[in-house]
Amino acid sequence: MQRIIKMFRAFLPIERQLTPHKLRHSFATHLLNQGADLRAVQELLGHKKLTTTEKYTHVSLENLAKLCEGVHPVNNIINKK
Repeated sequence: MQRIIKMFRAFLPIERQLTPHKLRHSFATHLLNQGADLRAVQELLGHKKLTTTEKYTHVSLENLAKLCEGVHPVNNIINKK
């Protein structure tokens, strides 16, 4: 898998290293950001314990918090002062 990713990496316009683990993490985070069920993601990743999968919700919650900060009416009032 690592060799396949390395081969495709040559065609991508990014400088960061790409690994199977990063792809797996991005896959799980993207699913959760799009509203996938945590148990479904657990099954897809093959985790035995739900707590192992829950670590991906941290990234999703951070994205949600940033989104709320940007669009919440109270923040718009505070930022105008």
